[in-house]
Amino acid sequence: MISVEKLKSIVFAGETLSLSDDTMRRVAECYDFLCDFARDKVIYGINTGFGPMAQWRVSDEHLKDLQYNIIRSHATGMGQWLDATDVKAALVARLGTFAQARSGVHPDTVKLLLAFINNDITPCVPRHGSVGASGDLVQLAHVALALIGEGEVMKDGKVMPTAQALEACGLQPLKIYLREGLALTNGTAFMTGIAAINQIYAESLLSQAVTAAVWLNEVVGSIDDFMAAPLNEVRRHHGQQAIAARLRRVAEGSRCLQTREHALYDGAHRDEQKFTSKVQPYYSLRCIPQIYGPVAETLEAAGRIIDEELNSACDNPIVDPDTANVYHGGNFHGDYISLEEDKVKIAMVRVAMTAERQLNYLLHDRINELLPPFLNMATPGLDYALQAYQFTATSTTAECQTLAMPNYVHSIPNNHDNQDIVSMGTNTALLTRQVVDNTRQVMAILYVALAQATDCMNLKDHLAPVTRRAYDAVRALMPTVTTDRVPCHELAAIETWLRREAEQCI
Repeated sequence: MISVEKLKSIVFAGETLSLSDDTMRRVAECYDFLCDFARDKVIYGINTGFGPMAQWRVSDEHLKDLQYNIIRSHATGMGQWLDATDVKAALVARLGTFAQARSGVHPDTVKLLLAFINNDITPCVPRHGSVGASGDLVQLAHVALALIGEGEVMKDGKVMPTAQALEACGLQPLKIYLREGLALTNGTAFMTGIAAINQIYAESLLSQAVTAAVWLNEVVGSIDDFMAAPLNEVRRHHGQQAIAARLRRVAEGSRCLQTREHALYDGAHRDEQKFTSKVQPYYSLRCIPQIYGPVAETLEAAGRIIDEELNSACDNPIVDPDTANVYHGGNFHGDYISLEEDKVKIAMVRVAMTAERQLNYLLHDRINELLPPFLNMATPGLDYALQAYQFTATSTTAECQTLAMPNYVHSIPNNHDNQDIVSMGTNTALLTRQVVDNTRQVMAILYVALAQATDCMNLKDHLAPVTRRAYDAVRALMPTVTTDRVPCHELAAIETWLRREAEQCI
């Protein structure tokens, strides 16, 4: 069973992957069955052409050429290379398909794919090419190209010819047995692998957003009942309740938050016409369970779908020794991943929007009525403190909002209209990655502002242990802003820290 958590350990911690003897036995049995079954039958992609060319029979003497041809002819990707982590995740996803023993590949294919993963050999795969059905044909063709010893790969941080990397690892290129070309190029491995990495980053960002929300409420001395269990339990959504519980855990030990019983229910304010402290703070402080609850549920659902896809036979045709048949269909269609990634994308835009509004609250002295404008600890007018930080956060959030348009609703027929409705799943996953990365940048700026506001109020020793750790992490990378200096490299370092928090395997 491959899960997002398992994939995280493989991609970021270098954990090796293995398949059981029983799995390898079933892979061999599936291959043997297909060899026998295919002798006197017409089977798509074994003795026919591909796509609309399936109406043409391929003669027996050219069957291996057919498999090589689909690999070479479909290696048409363009654009920047995908990150090595995404490619490795896609290799794991492809292995998950072959491990179902429904693809009819020779065991050597599975063994070589495992060797690529465990030796950290990642094929150089361009960003552009997939329409998400028949899966990720173009990107997977670049992977298959490497497996047959052609193209280029990344190994030990260097780009090199595949043959060189194989020789260094004592590996031989894959040879075609029956349908290896089609099986390697047909499926949802890239959209699934990218989605899995997105999931890892998005879940971490949500946790960081919850920490930021508590930290913000600490800085301004909020009343803590917005996270109270009785308040949130009467609204029946489990995501809201889960976020409220997480807020309470993060807030444990804080000496900054107030209780309503002490602040307003003690009878001491009976004669006041206007209260000096806020009876209720702004929504970006008070409605965190209601805003982040749907985000949590969205990520929960996406995680389940990705785990299922990682363990699915998602190529075509499906070779089933149990029923002694080969089934032709469309398990390569990427709608499941495409739709979930659009949901994740929209949810993360919401996190970015909330973080940007929280930043605005901290920087806007007429709103918070507590902190200096732009958290300026020097000379206003001469020094600008965090004024320009908001420009970056706001523009980045605006880009997220532009990217929020669902990609799932886009489909352009192609392939002689054989692929007349497609998922665009890999495009969706890549757009989601951009939103996730953008959200992390906004979060980095918010964390800097929270640390600066903590210093303005001299509150670091009053923070909860969790938020104090966040404060210390920021301050280890970026000192308090007093007189103006160039902050871009420090901001980048904090963004990197937030990303690495996601990649840690505990």
